[in-house]
Amino acid sequence: MGKKHRGKRGDSGQYVNVPYAMLKSAAWRSLSGAAVKLWFELHARYNGGNNGKVRLSMNEATEALGIGKATVSRAYAELQAKGFIALTTPGSWYHRSAHEWRLTTKPVDLVKGKQPPTNDWRDWRPDSGTPPRPKTERGSHADPSADLVVPP
Repeated sequence: MGKKHRGKRGDSGQYVNVPYAMLKSAAWRSLSGAAVKLWFELHARYNGGNNGKVRLSMNEATEALGIGKATVSRAYAELQAKGFIALTTPGSWYHRSAHEWRLTTKPVDLVKGKQPPTNDWRDWRPDSGTPPRPKTERGSHADPSADLVVPP
């Protein structure tokens, strides 16, 4: 009988742990599809010791996720507003460096130990976010010019 090697990884590779409490939270359920894709992509770039320095440029995100730059920008803003990520170091267009992000669901390595995850998403409430867009009216009654009658 052979020994099992402790600490050796299996063939399954890396995975992203999504806590059940987060999946059931109002913040997670209110995320757009683009924001969820971006959240997973940011977590795929987390290696266990780089929280606070996770980088993903707009161009990399549009390429990896197959969505436009405006959608990526809205997804970043949404994740930040709902407490899933926090900006630690702004990027610079002139120095060609991407923003550095902290994932609020992961611990941050410090010189003296680790700072536990902040899980800021737990504090988000539906009324604290941006107001929902008003629904547009559809149909012939929505057209104000339909009421005008052309004289014969």
